[in-house]
Amino acid sequence: MRVIGTAGHVDHGKSALIEALTGIHPDRLKEEQDRQMTIDLGFGWLTLPDGQEVGIVDVPGHRDFIENMLAGVAGIDAVLLVVAVDEGVMPQTREHIAIVDLLQVRAGIIVLTKTDLISDREWLEAVEIDVKTAVEGTVLERAPIVRVSARSRVGLDALRATLGRVLASETDRPDLGRPRLPIDRVFSMSGFGTIVTGTLSDGSLRIGDEIQLLPSGLSGRIRGLQTHRKKVDQAVPGSRTAVNISGLSADQMGRGEVLIHPGQYESTRRIDARVRLLSGASSPLLHNREVKVFAGTSETAAVIRLLGREALPPGQEGWIQLELRNPLVCVRGDAFILRRPSPGETLGGGRVVDPHPGGRHKRFDKEVLEGLDALAQGSPADVLFEAALALGAAPMNDLVARSHLTPAAAESAAVQLIQDGRLVLLERGESTPGTDAWAMARPAWQTLEQRATRILAEYHGRYPLRAGIPREELKSRLHLPARLFNGMIHKMSTENALREASHAIALATHEIRFDQQQRSEIDRLMRRFAENPYGPPSLKECQDLAGDEIVAALVSSGQVIAASSEVLFRKEDYDSMVAKIRAVLEEKGQITLAETRDLFHTSRKFAQALLEHLDASGITRRSGDSRVLLR
Repeated sequence: MRVIGTAGHVDHGKSALIEALTGIHPDRLKEEQDRQMTIDLGFGWLTLPDGQEVGIVDVPGHRDFIENMLAGVAGIDAVLLVVAVDEGVMPQTREHIAIVDLLQVRAGIIVLTKTDLISDREWLEAVEIDVKTAVEGTVLERAPIVRVSARSRVGLDALRATLGRVLASETDRPDLGRPRLPIDRVFSMSGFGTIVTGTLSDGSLRIGDEIQLLPSGLSGRIRGLQTHRKKVDQAVPGSRTAVNISGLSADQMGRGEVLIHPGQYESTRRIDARVRLLSGASSPLLHNREVKVFAGTSETAAVIRLLGREALPPGQEGWIQLELRNPLVCVRGDAFILRRPSPGETLGGGRVVDPHPGGRHKRFDKEVLEGLDALAQGSPADVLFEAALALGAAPMNDLVARSHLTPAAAESAAVQLIQDGRLVLLERGESTPGTDAWAMARPAWQTLEQRATRILAEYHGRYPLRAGIPREELKSRLHLPARLFNGMIHKMSTENALREASHAIALATHEIRFDQQQRSEIDRLMRRFAENPYGPPSLKECQDLAGDEIVAALVSSGQVIAASSEVLFRKEDYDSMVAKIRAVLEEKGQITLAETRDLFHTSRKFAQALLEHLDASGITRRSGDSRVLLR
C-alpha cells in the first residue's frame, strides 16, 4: 500500500490530473468547486497495472494555502511535482520543491501537464530544462519526467507505468507495532458516527482496538476501518485509512491529533533537532525567534533556542531546541518544516533528534553539542532499539546482527535498554549478544500483549463458564510462531497477567461464577449423582440436565472428574473410590477389573473408566489383567 502526493503551483492541473488518473475529483468543498482551486486537502486512489493500490493526496498550490499543503505531504511515499508547460516553473513550484527536499520525500516524478496547449517542441524542451535546473541538488534531481494532458489523456498510461516503477524500488513501510495515524480530516456520517482519516505509519490498526488521541488524551474504540472506501479488518502501515471511532464526537477533535494505541507515545512541548535553513531564506535564523512548526499534520507556534551560535545563515545547518506552544507527537527521525508567521515564508526544516530532552540546554555547552552530534549518529542503545523495532521479535543474536554493533557495545546497549524498559525479554536467558533468548521492543510488546488480552477478554465474555481459551486456539488467532507464542505466555504469566491450566489460558482476573439459575441446575445434577454415586449419569445425560457449558465448567473447576469421554464422577465419589482401591492394593497387592466392578456394585463400563483414569493419573499400573499400585 502506497500513498503519493501532488506538489506544484496553483492552477497547474494537479486536481485535473488526479481526476484523470482515478476518476475521482479531489475538490470536495463547494468553495473549491466554485473557485476551481484546491483550498484544503483532497484525496483519490488508483490501481496500477501491476495491481498495486495507491492513494493520492492532492494539496493546494496557492501560496495562501501553503500550510494546508504541509499537512498533505506528511507521510507520503512519493511526490508528483506538477508543472504546467504553458507557464513553467513558478514561485510556488520552487517553494514546494524546497519543502519536498526538506522533508526528504523518498521518491518522485516530474509531471509536465497541459501538453495539449503547446505544440512547440522547443518550448517543451526549454520547460524541461527549466524544471531540471529548479530541482538540481534536491531529492527530485534524478526524478523521471513524464509529459501528460489530463484533457486529451495523452501520457496517462506512461505516467502510471512510471509510477509503478518508481514505487516498486521503494521498500515497504515496516510494521513496528506502534501505529500512528496523524489525522488530516474529521467528520461525522449518518449511521456511523465519527470518522477520522490519515496516512497510517509504524504499525497496524484492527477493528475493536482501543485507541487514544494525542495530545488531547481522549480515548475510544475502533468501530470500523476503510481503505480507499473498502471495508477492511486491518489497516496496514502506509495506507490511507479512515477510522470509525466509537465513544467520541467529531467536535472533540480536529486535524493535528494523532491516533495511537494507548500508552505507546507521549506528546512533548520541547524537542531537540537538526535544522537546515533554505539558501533562499530572506534572513538568518536568530535565537528566540518565533516560528510555526509543521510536523505530520500538526501545526504549532514555537520559540527557537539556537544552540552553539548566535545566528544561522541561509543555506547552513545547526542545532536548535524548539519550545512548543502546543504539544506535538513525534519520534526520533521525524521531519518537520519551519515557517515564519508573518509575512508567511518557508524558512527551512529538519529532523527530530530527541523528542523528549530532559530540560533546557545551555546554549554554548560543549558537552551538550557533542551529545547531540552523537545522538544524531545514533547511540548504541538507539541503534539496537531501532533493530528491535524493525525485527519485531527475534533472538538477541539476531538483533545484534541487524544492528552491526560490536559484541561489547551491543551488550552494554542491551543492558541499558532492558533497564530502561525499552527492550523486553520474553524468555529466561541472558541479555548478552551471543544468546538466543528472544526479545522485543517495548512498543511491539505492548501491542502484542494488548492483542492477546483483547482476545482473552472477548473469549471470557463469550464463554464465561469456561476455564479459558484452548492454548492452540489462542496461538492460531495471534498468528504467532511457536517460540514467540511460548515466550509471550511465559512473560505474561510471570507478570501475573494470565494463567494457564489444563491447556487452557485465561486472564488472571477471570473467575467462573454461576448465577442463581445455574446453581439450581447444578444442584439438580448433583442430586442425580448422589442417587447412584458409582453408576452416575452419562455425559449426555449431564448435558441434558444442566447444559454443555455448566458441565464443562464443573469439570474444569474440579467439582466433577472426567474419568473418560463418557464417564463422569462427583469429586467426593471419585476420591472415595480411589481410597478404597488404594486400601485393596495395599492389602492384596493387586485388583482386577471384575473385582473393582464388584467392590462398587457397578457395571464394567464405570469400573473400566475408573481404572484407566487411575493408570493415566499415575496411581496404578496395569500388570496383565490386574492393576498394581504405582509407587
